[in-house]
Amino acid sequence: MRGRCGVWAAAAVLPRTATARAFVRYSHTAADDAVVKSLRPPTLALRDRLLNGERYALSKAITLIESTRQDHQQEASRLLSVLLQSQSARGEQPGRASLDRRTFRIGLSGPPGVGKSTFIERFGRMLLEQGHRVAAVDPSSSRTGGSILGDKTRMPELSRDERAYIRPSPNRGSLGGVARNTAEAVMLCEAAGFDICLVETVGVGQSEIAVAEMVDMFCLFVPPGGGDELQGMKKGVVELADLVVVTKADGDLLPAARVAQQEYTSALKFVQPRISEWRPRVTRASAKSDEDMVRVWEMMSQYRDAIVETGRLEKVRASQRTQWMWREVSAKLMQRLQEDNAVQIQAKQLGPRVADGHIAWGDAAERLIQSFLKHGGRS
Repeated sequence: MRGRCGVWAAAAVLPRTATARAFVRYSHTAADDAVVKSLRPPTLALRDRLLNGERYALSKAITLIESTRQDHQQEASRLLSVLLQSQSARGEQPGRASLDRRTFRIGLSGPPGVGKSTFIERFGRMLLEQGHRVAAVDPSSSRTGGSILGDKTRMPELSRDERAYIRPSPNRGSLGGVARNTAEAVMLCEAAGFDICLVETVGVGQSEIAVAEMVDMFCLFVPPGGGDELQGMKKGVVELADLVVVTKADGDLLPAARVAQQEYTSALKFVQPRISEWRPRVTRASAKSDEDMVRVWEMMSQYRDAIVETGRLEKVRASQRTQWMWREVSAKLMQRLQEDNAVQIQAKQLGPRVADGHIAWGDAAERLIQSFLKHGGRS
């Protein structure tokens, strides 16, 4: 196996729980006392175990943020605030890089059967050998409730390694729920000392947009071939990609993989780069090849070096956190609207009239909102 690649990869590979220990060092002195005191004793204990890198504590913390109980959601929000404050305090210390500069969030997308799980198994093992700790988070299927990464038999070696963590992040039928829970799960993984977080998306579609807005780099996996496959790939998803990887580039499929690489390279020439520091690249890879895994990682490291050196990474993450605040506002307002008694009563009256075309849906929506505001959301 070749050595670590990129400025960041060479300088920021940490001991097993170094990131977690950095959190611990400042959590008791820098986090807002009022927020810390508001945590229940079991959650305080959970925080300390999480910051010490315990995988079981990480699982319990993620379960807490996924809970639909209101008291659990409030406790989870306070826990995340304490962790974020600890992270900010750590970055303000002289000579110490913020956690934003020491972690890497990678989104992996592609159609079913393209080989993402096989790639993650081989790729993750390579990263572990280089000294990283790897977390893989997978939004579940809203229709079946199943999870690609949740089936650990697909990645037996990675799932058994103490330096890796594999976790499904169920969406409970809501795209917003997937994205919200997944973003929070990634934050918890980083607090537990996992410096590389892989987020595998379900299929190719709307969920990719949500995931692309929570990761540092978005990678699109495509099957070997060209023409029909390229035409069938949604343009919006291709435009999100910072790196396109043509999979299964070995054996009889190698010629088709070369064709696909050429066609995607040509197609991306007409796509406006998402950021000025990086023009999207296309490569091919076989999960059977160590050399291919290293080459993909070199490209990812080059991308990360570029956005770290220009300061874009921390700006993007700051913007992402603000975006998720407003998404959370929308989600909570919608939940309160749907639970409000006055709104429920009026909705039952307006629903049939909207369905029959006797009233515009915009007018009905305005009436429901006014009903909610009139009662102050207390009904």
